[in-house]
Amino acid sequence: MLALVRPDAWNVPLFLHVLGAMLLVGTTAATAALALAGWRSDREWIFSATLRTLLIGVLPAWLLTRAAAQWILDKWNFDKDPGWVDVGFLATEPGVLLLLLATLFAWLARRRKGGWPIKLTAVLMIVYAAVLAAAWWAMSAKP
Repeated sequence: MLALVRPDAWNVPLFLHVLGAMLLVGTTAATAALALAGWRSDREWIFSATLRTLLIGVLPAWLLTRAAAQWILDKWNFDKDPGWVDVGFLATEPGVLLLLLATLFAWLARRRKGGWPIKLTAVLMIVYAAVLAAAWWAMSAKP
């Protein structure tokens, strides 16, 4: 019912936010899968693919998600932001630190050809995927 009364001015920023969020979840899952594959493998291409997926997929998707969220929030006229908006901020703002750490560890894994940095990358990406799942639930269910 909410979508029927939503102003047309929200359509583009909302579309970009949802697109960015879907890309963020997908590339985060792909990065986690690559890092888990690199955990048991010593193939150099896996470490390079993990780093490239972070740099080309995850970080731009995070930026699109966050920028479009702020754009639509600026169009919104609430006296107080709803709780699900706060959950989204909690998933993205501290989440960028996890992403930057994962990128650093993926870069180290590529240079060292595996080892502990790829394991840390895998753990960080799995944790961030869980955070994104919680934010996705909060945004869609609006408890």
